[in-house]
Amino acid sequence: MLVWFVYDIVEDRPRRKIGDKAIELGLQRVQKSVFLGNVEETTADELLLYSEELINPDEDSVYMFPMCQEDFKKIEILGEAFNKAMANDELKTMFL
Repeated sequence: MLVWFVYDIVEDRPRRKIGDKAIELGLQRVQKSVFLGNVEETTADELLLYSEELINPDEDSVYMFPMCQEDFKKIEILGEAFNKAMANDELKTMFL
């Protein structure tokens, strides 16, 4: 399942831990608090549960947006872009 994972978290420690977990679970960082990747539904649920344990619901927010492949292909990017193939699991490794 292709998902966008987005958060706005006030405290540094939970924000860093959730970002690290998103990367550990296979998402690619698109911007500081925006991630994208193709993950199993159980992995997406795991990330949401992990985040729920760390955030302060009175001041933080976490979003998970599923996206279909058809809509993903329509994404338009201006400026510095993320690697669409890598985020969509079309490319497993990139050497720089």
